[in-house]
Amino acid sequence: MLIWIPVDGKDEKLSNVTTLNELKQWALVEFDGGETKSVRFFDKREDYSDWVDFIILENKFESYIDFMNDGMMVLCVREERTIEDIMEAYKFKELDEVGL
Repeated sequence: MLIWIPVDGKDEKLSNVTTLNELKQWALVEFDGGETKSVRFFDKREDYSDWVDFIILENKFESYIDFMNDGMMVLCVREERTIEDIMEAYKFKELDEVGL
């Protein structure tokens, strides 16, 4: 499963989720079997053309309709900031669904 997260940097351990207006990179997380397999960074989402299952946004007030139109499920964080914390929350279904 592939998951987009807009982040403020290019470091897997130090980057934090950010708003779409302030993002510096897109983190593409490969998640399988209850664990993160890899994290790759992209300048633009268009730089990766294969199917992505989810996007995780900083808040529920972000513009999410384009992601839904692309077939992605949209989730938002509660208090999680780092990629690691976000993926841990994802694993335990502790992220909120957006657009329902």
